[in-house]
Amino acid sequence: MNLGNYLQGREGFLAFLTYQHASLAFQTVLVGTILAVLVAVAVYRLPLFATLTLTTSRIALTIPSLALLALLIVPFGLGVVPSFIMLAFFAAMPVVGNAIVGLRSVPESVIESAKGIGFSQRRILVQVALPMAWPVILTGIRVSTQMVVGVAAIVAYVLGPGLGSLIFNGLSRLGGTNALEMAATGTILIVVIALVFDALLVLLGRLTIAKGLR
Repeated sequence: MNLGNYLQGREGFLAFLTYQHASLAFQTVLVGTILAVLVAVAVYRLPLFATLTLTTSRIALTIPSLALLALLIVPFGLGVVPSFIMLAFFAAMPVVGNAIVGLRSVPESVIESAKGIGFSQRRILVQVALPMAWPVILTGIRVSTQMVVGVAAIVAYVLGPGLGSLIFNGLSRLGGTNALEMAATGTILIVVIALVFDALLVLLGRLTIAKGLR
């Protein structure tokens, strides 16, 4: 395998695929996180619904991603739309569970103290509960991001964007010219994206989590 020769002259093309992959992962994690936190906020004070949501989110993670993607082809066709929906769905699952756990772990004494000084329920949520739950939520986001960056490779199955096309094309041409180099390049770049995103999330945690909660 001569990876160096394969990369020569393909820098722009590989940079474009890398950007597509990273952009798709970022957008789906962002959307999934927002939806997950909204769901967690809606159910965390309702024990039955919180438990059902936690259980559902864990079961949902066992759904084969390729099977879900194939089902989405029927209503949405090929391309970006089924890819985005599938990835956003999987992105939300680890976050919603962590968000519920984080919000429910806020000490009741802290909530009562906030009520005692006149905080409204909304203010308690925004200024007390969510900041205290943020370290746990961020852990869920990190897990979600790593999973989505990897799973995003399979969207090439439905002609979705990103580095998966390199891996699929390389594997389909094994034994041919540059087939192994193509698959290896896609895999390596996906790992690089995952490492960069995780480093950025660690930095975000250091900037946004109060020292007393670390």
